[in-house]
Amino acid sequence: MSPLPDIHFDEYPPPEEAESANGDADPIHGKPGWTRHTASGTYVRKHPYLDGQHCDKEGHDLPDGSPPLPIPADPEIGESTPAYPFGSAEEFELADLLFKKIQMSASDINSLMDIWARFNDQNTPKLYDTIDSIPLGNILWQAFTVEYSGDIPDNAPSWMSQPYEVWFHDPLSVMEAQFGNSGLAKEIDFAPKQIKGKDGQRQYCDFMSGNWAWNQADEIARDHPDTHGSVFAPVILGSDKTTVSVATGQNEYYLLYASLGNVQNHVRRAHRDAVAVIGFLSIPKTHKQHAKSAAFRKFQRQLFHSSLRYILGALKPWMEEPKITRCSDGYFYRVIYGLGPYIADYPEQCLLVCIVSGWCAQCTAFPKDLDNDENACLRSYDHTAETYIAADGKLTKLLDGYGIIADILPFTDDFPRADIYELLAPDILHQIIKGTFKDHLVDWVIKYIYDTHDTKQEAQCILDEIDKRIDVVPPFPGLHNFNQGRDFKQWTGDDSKALMKVFLPAIVGLVPDQVVHTLAAFLEFCYLVQHSIINEKTLLQIDHTREIFIETGVRDTISLPRQHSVVHYRWLIQQFGAPNGLCSSITESKHIKAVKEPWQRSNHHNALGQMLLTNQRLDKLSAMRVHLQSQGFLGTPMVSIDPPDNNDENGWADDGVIGMEVDLNLCPYVSPHLTVNVFHSAVSLFYAPSNLSGIGGMCRQIIHVHIFLSFKYQNIEYPCALVHWFEAYHDSPCENTGLWRVEPHLDRNQHRLTSIIHVDSILRNAHLIPVYGHGFTPAHLTASDTLHSFTLYFVNKYADHHSHVVAF
Repeated sequence: MSPLPDIHFDEYPPPEEAESANGDADPIHGKPGWTRHTASGTYVRKHPYLDGQHCDKEGHDLPDGSPPLPIPADPEIGESTPAYPFGSAEEFELADLLFKKIQMSASDINSLMDIWARFNDQNTPKLYDTIDSIPLGNILWQAFTVEYSGDIPDNAPSWMSQPYEVWFHDPLSVMEAQFGNSGLAKEIDFAPKQIKGKDGQRQYCDFMSGNWAWNQADEIARDHPDTHGSVFAPVILGSDKTTVSVATGQNEYYLLYASLGNVQNHVRRAHRDAVAVIGFLSIPKTHKQHAKSAAFRKFQRQLFHSSLRYILGALKPWMEEPKITRCSDGYFYRVIYGLGPYIADYPEQCLLVCIVSGWCAQCTAFPKDLDNDENACLRSYDHTAETYIAADGKLTKLLDGYGIIADILPFTDDFPRADIYELLAPDILHQIIKGTFKDHLVDWVIKYIYDTHDTKQEAQCILDEIDKRIDVVPPFPGLHNFNQGRDFKQWTGDDSKALMKVFLPAIVGLVPDQVVHTLAAFLEFCYLVQHSIINEKTLLQIDHTREIFIETGVRDTISLPRQHSVVHYRWLIQQFGAPNGLCSSITESKHIKAVKEPWQRSNHHNALGQMLLTNQRLDKLSAMRVHLQSQGFLGTPMVSIDPPDNNDENGWADDGVIGMEVDLNLCPYVSPHLTVNVFHSAVSLFYAPSNLSGIGGMCRQIIHVHIFLSFKYQNIEYPCALVHWFEAYHDSPCENTGLWRVEPHLDRNQHRLTSIIHVDSILRNAHLIPVYGHGFTPAHLTASDTLHSFTLYFVNKYADHHSHVVAF
């Protein structure tokens, strides 16, 4: 059994050693194959054997440069009616609008169609019938039933005799549909890849850029030489429960999601068709007196693992033998599948790896000292088997010594190359944002304030000041307005994300500098791991300093599984690429379309069947839209932004002339009859890969400045803005917060420096938060007054991810 070398950041091997250990030293990496991408300046190498070669429909390699075979027309659609079963693309868009966007009820849709038919003097088919007859996206729901098969005693609880129904989509059909989705054609990696930047550092971005996909391809190529030239297709899984109504009885649903690992991260995050619901798992329920019984808990675990084993069984034959699949680029490929990372929060991880809550799901560190257990090692299937033998199969010994629940076999035991211990994905939402920040750090700061003040009233006074500071934070696009500070009853993931952006400046001056510094270090870690591209330099920056909370006596230990999980992030990034492509926020956001909205549209009686039908229709409409767009029958409005001229090292033109310094005599003559249009707000559309951005990073924001204005001169329109200037305070950021500070720029008469500038000279908007100091904020101050009431401001680089990259 090998010790755990990666339990602390400073014990990881340097990048040079890690690269040689992973790359060219192995004989399978005989072909260098590095290709330079001119636009990005990066170097990319595809896997030398599972490199995604084109083939014909019999699986034979095509010569290089061969065009794809023509796609035969669907006999149900025909060439004359490309929008079948709709009469035209416009009829489809109306159906999509009414059913998907407006979510109009069936009766209202029928009434509208009847009115439309009378108005046009023609018969109009029922909209739902038309949607149901769409031949695309027609993956049917299937079901199976599971029952308890153990001994049933007299007066047995009801859960032992109840059948449990599980509904699912064929995962193979779902993955083939994602491969064939023309909307994803240019955003699929057909081979594992390694990427290096201009500086030669390894970069981790999309899932297929990580070491795990490359190593899996190595193993397949060694064990199955006939797979050379195939596409390795890892299936990313995720499961989570969601509640639709607290007021009704059966209000909880258990969803299983799947995503093709070859799809690039930004597509998976953008709520495109790259994440699909493939199952509604059953949730066994019983009376409180039986809920904690060993038999019921064991059945819950067995039901979960046996359901996943059955649902994913359709993929198993194609995990060692390639499946000929036509993909969205028109070519056939030999595709060999594998189980990829599993997205889950901590309780779900415990269920997946069959351990007791309180233990780390990825290593054997003892719960009472998770971060400092020198004997800890990474969990694996082999380690569990060896431990079972060493413990003579005694379940109690395994439970107490390693947290292993040994009477359950994980579902991955049935599949080749699948070790669930190695497949747990990092979860930024639950481990970092909600787990470490909200549940740990915020609570610890509050406890520290109570513990270090003589009376509860004094502590509450400090907490009220923190709430006031949060309340008066200047508004910013995408930022919550915390009218009552951080003290609200029910936290959501969005609440935690929003509070992270403003909490640090709010506590400055009210808690010791060490606490501020620690929180700043955590925020930096949080935003670094959310970068879309993480290189070796970034990995070295990923650090965590939490011991301040032990030193100040806030907690006796920091042995908390979610917080401890950050110890493994460096390794997980190297394995799976940037974590933002595997976060549970991706699957949780699907709850709305897959469960919550369909449930609202149902009559709430036996709602699951109605919800499945709604999901089926949504899938059909999505597939139809992709088809029509690929055929050019639907517009796809896109905005193209030309890159800036590379006149300096930052890529922004700079002629060295500041507008306020131009001699007035050198300015052109302006007619006194010139018309100036004034606007108090405008819409800005720009490339900014931030929280609000969609696919490709396009971001649309409302920007409020003093005045927007425009005028025409010699038939050229000049859009401008009236701005107040700020200048940097000191030549380095604040030591405790890591944030740069700015102050109003004053002229020699101590007046605010004001200019009219062309809007093209604005890179993006910045979020300023006051440096509140040690005093108390005036009670009458509001968020609209803040930018005019202080003399020093923090530049909030945590406003969004783009700000974190560009802010100074």
